[in-house]
Amino acid sequence: MDQMNELNRRGFLSFTAAAATIGLAAAAPAAKAAQGPSTAFTQWLDSVQGTHKVVLDVREPGGGMANAWAWVYLFTGPKAYEMAESDMGVAMVLRHNAIPLALNDSPWQKYKLGEFFKIDDPATGKPAVRNPFYATMSEPLLPDMALQKLIERGVKVVACDMAIFFYSGLVAKAAGAKHEDVMADWNANVLPGIAHAPSGVVACQGLGERGCSYIYAG
Repeated sequence: MDQMNELNRRGFLSFTAAAATIGLAAAAPAAKAAQGPSTAFTQWLDSVQGTHKVVLDVREPGGGMANAWAWVYLFTGPKAYEMAESDMGVAMVLRHNAIPLALNDSPWQKYKLGEFFKIDDPATGKPAVRNPFYATMSEPLLPDMALQKLIERGVKVVACDMAIFFYSGLVAKAAGAKHEDVMADWNANVLPGIAHAPSGVVACQGLGERGCSYIYAG
């Protein structure tokens, strides 16, 4: 078991190192990407600006820690590089089990998403019936780490449409509802300032192609 864990750890570290290298050396692919068709998705990819850019791959809710990482990058990056915050580009890809973080409070309450995804509200210690990481953050995290405040500071956030499709199906089945109705409800309640990507995987790939260094954010 220890050997398997070590192999998994080494494999993950190799993957992230390779992804970061691809991101840092993306000047040539970026020029190639600009020659392709312009779509709403590619326009979003191109909206992530800055001299030093990162993409946070958010697969799990993680108690809102991905928000903290975005905030920390904006806080420390300008000091590290002696550049303005506007030179620090940050993108967050919400996918897999983190997809409810892209939704407003209505689906959380209606479909009991805190219970389904096993996300407790830090303010109550009970399964969340609201998005606990969008408008506010609970201690020990800082108020300015709330996703809404990060978006206002220029952080670009995208939701994985494949995750919306897949998990709305699971929730619909559990609730005895029609999949298409639940999926439409989720899509109608994606938070303002959050874009759509065909998948989180292609979002990470497209951002890496445009010079964003990859950071696994849980």
